[in-house]
Amino acid sequence: MTQKAKQIQRRRFLKTSISAAGAAVLAPTIIPSSAIGRDGAVPPSERVVVGGIGIGGRGNYDLDCFLLQKDVQFVAVCDVKQSQRINVKKKVDNKYGTLDCDMFADFRELLDRKDIDAVLIATGPNWHATMSMQAARAGKDMYCEKPCTKNISQSLILADTMRRTARVFQAGTQRRNLPHFAFACELARTGKLGKLKKVYAHPAGMQAMMSGWLPAEIAPDKQIADWDMYLGPAAWRPFNTKTLKDGFNFEKGGGLVGGGVLEWGSHCVDLCQWAVDDCPPPVEYNAPSNGELVARYENGVELIFREKGWIPLGSCPVRFEGETGWVEAGDSGKLVLSSPELLAGRTVEEIGGYPATFHVRDFIDCVKSRGLTKGNALAACNAHIACHAANIALFLNRQVKYDLAKNEFINDEPANRLRSEALREPWRV
Repeated sequence: MTQKAKQIQRRRFLKTSISAAGAAVLAPTIIPSSAIGRDGAVPPSERVVVGGIGIGGRGNYDLDCFLLQKDVQFVAVCDVKQSQRINVKKKVDNKYGTLDCDMFADFRELLDRKDIDAVLIATGPNWHATMSMQAARAGKDMYCEKPCTKNISQSLILADTMRRTARVFQAGTQRRNLPHFAFACELARTGKLGKLKKVYAHPAGMQAMMSGWLPAEIAPDKQIADWDMYLGPAAWRPFNTKTLKDGFNFEKGGGLVGGGVLEWGSHCVDLCQWAVDDCPPPVEYNAPSNGELVARYENGVELIFREKGWIPLGSCPVRFEGETGWVEAGDSGKLVLSSPELLAGRTVEEIGGYPATFHVRDFIDCVKSRGLTKGNALAACNAHIACHAANIALFLNRQVKYDLAKNEFINDEPANRLRSEALREPWRV
């Protein structure tokens, strides 16, 4: 090729390249309508970015409630079990039509992500309080399943941590956001029943036990299931498949297993606490008698744990009695009142089955507004202390008295030893 031919070819190449570049500059950039908030989508600037930790049985239900919120973007999952990490990633990626959901085996890596605003904590109860405090210190808001704490000491530290860090905390006590329960509590709280005398909670079994060990088995590879991380702050014990599988019931009340008093109590007692206007927990707890465990608030109102004698209104029933009236409610979504006049012409929506969707919505709204959730940390703290103290009275099978100023039992060394427990390193709080 002659020198002149080479020059002509080079000029043609440059001319073609410049034309193509100009066309690229002038061509419109195609942006998905969802990215700018059209077609009903929420623009990224208004979305709450969420990660999930310990998403198994109950956690999967909670995750579904989060994915229903148009202003939530779920971006990462952490779980000690590889199979659960993979299952959650598939669910999230299918929801968004992407492959973007990240997976972590160590929750600290998830908390290190600066783009995550809030976390869903649905691990076993042995992790709830410790992980919530880690999340708060990492600058994350959190929705934490219940029971939120293993003992009285953790309850106090949890509430104080959320106060100092100003994080938004929602305990998974979703009944606070169901209309009929809210109405029943309003009647009690506002004096519509007359002076409040008694509030009743259903414990779903009054039994206190010590947690134990199951027979040792060969632990799986750490990538399949990280047994040490699964135990977390709980006392070490050998690997056992049943313990790994049944994480929801593992270490529910620390060394002193909470049983029904703590499990259902974290719902039913929470509603009773709301009925007494979220005041501090009771100061006196008595040994059970005739199927009832009676506690007394400082103002004389009785909190009564009872298993029988309920109107058949579904699970998690509560009853509030005043001098002039009473109301009872349960998971059927129905109310029974001593007088129809208590309704005052209002129609209370009946929503059965205790869905968490409204509770998740309350959480997301408060993340945006920095408001106080219905299941905030202080409310959760008071309800859990009441459950733990009742469980201690049940375990010791005698009366215990609680000093609200000192947050300890009065002249009662055995009871005070049960207020807290040792935690494995490095998970001390």
